[in-house]
Amino acid sequence: SSSPSCQTTTGPGPTLSDLRSKENIVYISNSISDIPIYEFNYIGEKQTWSGVMAQDLLEIGRQDAVTINEEGYYMVDYSLIDVDMEKVTKNS
Repeated sequence: SSSPSCQTTTGPGPTLSDLRSKENIVYISNSISDIPIYEFNYIGEKQTWSGVMAQDLLEIGRQDAVTINEEGYYMVDYSLIDVDMEKVTKNS
């Protein structure tokens, strides 16, 4: 079974969190440890998520939570930060 490289779950392990893989990015607030939180969708997908941008973590010195996948995109290990990646339900 082949696993997709665009993993959009909050399970254990790194999650695709690269700015370049997202669109419709809206800043929401900062976490308790001052990590910016956004709502966004992955390019080509309709589902809205809330979560972080790997590039922000690198800027604020939290590179411990960031890795790079085979395609060169940043991944974030949400178990290491005080933010959860969550599905956002939009009222239409």
